[in-house]
Amino acid sequence: MARKLNVAIVGATGVVGSIMRRLIAKERGNWGEVRLIASARSAGKRLEVGDELLTVQAIGPDVFDGIDIAHFDLPDDVSAEWVPVAAAKGVVVIDKSAYFRMDPEVPLVCREANPGDAANRPKGIIANANCTTLALIPTLAALNAEFGLVSMSVASYQAASGSGKEGLEALYAQLQKVGGADGAGTAGNDLRLVLGEEFNAPFGAPLALNVVPKVGGWREDGWTSEELKVRNESRKILGLPDLKVASTCVRVPVAVGHSQVVHATFEREVTVAEAHRVLAAAEGVDLVDDPENMVFPMPIDSVGREGTQVGRIRQSIDFPNSLEFFVVADNLMKGAALNSIETADLVRRELEAAQQ
Repeated sequence: MARKLNVAIVGATGVVGSIMRRLIAKERGNWGEVRLIASARSAGKRLEVGDELLTVQAIGPDVFDGIDIAHFDLPDDVSAEWVPVAAAKGVVVIDKSAYFRMDPEVPLVCREANPGDAANRPKGIIANANCTTLALIPTLAALNAEFGLVSMSVASYQAASGSGKEGLEALYAQLQKVGGADGAGTAGNDLRLVLGEEFNAPFGAPLALNVVPKVGGWREDGWTSEELKVRNESRKILGLPDLKVASTCVRVPVAVGHSQVVHATFEREVTVAEAHRVLAAAEGVDLVDDPENMVFPMPIDSVGREGTQVGRIRQSIDFPNSLEFFVVADNLMKGAALNSIETADLVRRELEAAQQ
């Protein structure tokens, strides 16, 4: 009988880390030791993983001894330092930062699109894609396999929690402050006057009763890092290096759940009925499309759900071989923790089979 593998959560005290602990608790029987790792200031904390109360250990070279698979949820610069340390000790690292995603020797894996790539990891590292990209991929992968994806234009409406705990707390603080201001947002510049400059952080502008057309840092020619991630990561995961992509990413005053409007063009003709057939059978996709009865994807209904919800599917009027649709996913689940868990399951099965 194969021994049970040991798993670590690096960044166990964060928002995504807390979801990781809950998800691993659901599959606790698959693992040997579960080790919680975080910064030195969090070391010694006691956190629950199901019925167990585990002590958080400080990150350091020796903390990875005996670990088989490690989930990393750390800032880019911290992952850049510590992921290679863990990998050098023989740990298979699944990293959620952006640092390794476009490295040609690091697979960028989404189970619904390219599960086999998880086994091809010359550096011992597997990257987790951006939360916006991961919300798109299950739907795109299914449609691409059937109709051949040629191009897509995407507008994303991204929740405050995409900026982490700081973003979520900032949204709640702003909503609380404007909640008692009757008529707020109905006169020029009044929201800025009510909130003050201190409420520009972390989005660059007030988010309550507003939308901010900037997610990520600025890049060349007016693009943002988030918009380029949607383009580059979708190409890599889908294995379509020439895929034409246009993306605009917008922050909206929603707590959890990234929404995206997609215009997709295919090699072959596609109807709404054919798209429904494909997506109803697609892994990781929930078809939510009965608009006459007000049934369609919304962030408030996506929270905590494992699948990506897709609806409002229409055949383009003016563009041949094209569909319009609306996709929503919990950015903390499929967009982060759940995809990492699913990738780890692929690796676990591979490593256990190698022990036989």
